[in-house]
Amino acid sequence: MPAFTLALALGADGVELDARRTADDVVVVLHDPSTRRLGVLANASFDQLRAVRPEVPTLDEALDACAGALVNVELKNLPGEPGYDADDRIADLVAARLAARDGADDVLVSSFNLEVLDRYHAVDPARPTGLLTLRGFDPRDALQLAAERGHQALHPDVRGFSRVAAAVVERAHELALGVHVWTVNDATRIRRLAAVGVDALITDVPDAARQALGR
Repeated sequence: MPAFTLALALGADGVELDARRTADDVVVVLHDPSTRRLGVLANASFDQLRAVRPEVPTLDEALDACAGALVNVELKNLPGEPGYDADDRIADLVAARLAARDGADDVLVSSFNLEVLDRYHAVDPARPTGLLTLRGFDPRDALQLAAERGHQALHPDVRGFSRVAAAVVERAHELALGVHVWTVNDATRIRRLAAVGVDALITDVPDAARQALGR
């Protein structure tokens, strides 16, 4: 939570966070599937989590802290990781939480798992969704896949993206998709990607990124 507050104070347009579920289906913000003194998150209740990691916020608490800013909610549920849920319930749970907040939040939903992203799009088709990709997944192929599945953005790993950035951005805009690149901390690379028209840069250093862009 302090990191979200600091990022916005440093001039970020929004924040990116990771959503996971507890055993009793509370959506919390945590990157890893397991946590110290608790074990696998999906096997523990929210009360158990809060007892040992009181600093871990619920999704609602994080959204409240980021009111007025864009929030990129990444759905975490990958095959092979501890607590993987083949039913992709995290998609339904996040959609339900956002619906309960009655449109109060500016949220984009993303995931590396295309199945969970497709599930989210099916239950909340009005919400923008973005496909996250790792280095090694050709951004041109990923872009076409995202478009075919009805998603509104591609979130490519910056590693391996720069060499095809101009072509990908041009094609994405022809398809009416956004390109949001992660994680871009180098000032020279920030300027180069901005120059070819990427729609967003995900960075660890929003103040340095703004300075690099002359803002």
